[in-house]
Amino acid sequence: MAGKNLNITRFLDGAMQRTILIIGLVLLLVVSSGCPTPTPTEEITVVEKRQLTTHTASDGTPAWSPDGKKIAFISYRAGNRDIWVMDSDGGNQRQLTTHTAVDGHPAWSPDGKKIAFISYRTGSPDIWVMDSDGGNQRQLTTHTAVDGHPAWSPDGKKIAFISYRTGNLDVWVMDSDGGNQRQLTAHTAWDEYPAWSPDGKKIAFTSYRTGSPDIWVMDSDGGNQRQLTTHTAWDWTPAWSPDGKKIAFTSYRTGNDDIWVMDSDGGNQRQLTTHTAFDGYPAWSPDGKKIAFKSYQTVNDDIWMLILE
Repeated sequence: MAGKNLNITRFLDGAMQRTILIIGLVLLLVVSSGCPTPTPTEEITVVEKRQLTTHTASDGTPAWSPDGKKIAFISYRAGNRDIWVMDSDGGNQRQLTTHTAVDGHPAWSPDGKKIAFISYRTGSPDIWVMDSDGGNQRQLTTHTAVDGHPAWSPDGKKIAFISYRTGNLDVWVMDSDGGNQRQLTAHTAWDEYPAWSPDGKKIAFTSYRTGSPDIWVMDSDGGNQRQLTTHTAWDWTPAWSPDGKKIAFTSYRTGNDDIWVMDSDGGNQRQLTTHTAFDGYPAWSPDGKKIAFKSYQTVNDDIWMLILE
């Protein structure tokens, strides 16, 4: 698996499966007690898989615009890792950043006017922001330690990110202008890949605190941290569905990296991709009907899309 270092790329999940007998007994008790029967979990079916990019260079880390019309991504096609953008059908691919340093991990603001990203242009990775057309690029964090993985809050007022400034990788948050930077997690193990719930009340993240990376969730102020996946294999890169009911993630539990999905409480974990190549970094479309992801299914890593129903 790639990226097991501070170069900003990775992990997380695991969970319990209930037997049909136990489910039947629970439902029987609910009915016999006169309580209303719980609403069944809505299943997800993959009806189609499409390749969006086909360049010979590496493409990855897709991020949807809030209106669902565009996808930002990283690409090495210009000889350096830069931020690119394309229409959601893969057309009209164009470069947004052109600096000689590495740029990566794009994240759209909720109003679609800005894109936060990581850049190494000052020597160490920091959080930067630009207009959605690539203009007005400016630095938000200036610490000498690693800052990365920006994730915009649904109200656009805050950006969660990871930082190594305390000597450990933790989740931090700041105002969207770079002010008021504060630490949310402080465990001795690494925490990374923050992802806001659509209502802004929770942040899912990847944590190594049990030995292997798993998906955890906490309140947006850092409180009430709890584990969602418990598998011994890597579970990482959580991504909330737009309705907040599900979390997609990358998992290595079958001996290969694939896209998985679970209910937002960690239940009903199930596999969506089964290709022998790497599939990871899921990003849910704003309408909840598609998941963009990075895949090595061809000679190079490209952006692909799952069509759901």
